[in-house]
Amino acid sequence: VQLQASGGGLVQAGGSLRLSCAASGSTFSINRIGWYRQAPGKQRELVAHIVSGGSTNYADSVKGRFTISGDVAKNMVYLQMNSLRSEDTAVYYCNAQTLRPREDYWGQGTLVTVSS
Repeated sequence: VQLQASGGGLVQAGGSLRLSCAASGSTFSINRIGWYRQAPGKQRELVAHIVSGGSTNYADSVKGRFTISGDVAKNMVYLQMNSLRSEDTAVYYCNAQTLRPREDYWGQGTLVTVSS
């Protein structure tokens, strides 16, 4: 599975960005696609994910501001980020999980910088 992430950039606080993640390769066993982020000096953390049935999950810190959408079966997922804050500054990584076998795949990361 290969993941191509795009859409990062520089935005002012309060602004919006949309990230895209496209999966290719052996995608038939992907069960979940999501976004993680890693800020300087911090551990990578889950931002949001969407599963093949359409259910979504969000970190508490982004609920009400970020929306994950797309279709796991069509291998395309988006993350709409609104009301961005300086603490959202991080490298955002697209992640795909397969069930059988249970594996994680990662995209190359896209930098989101929110200026205050």
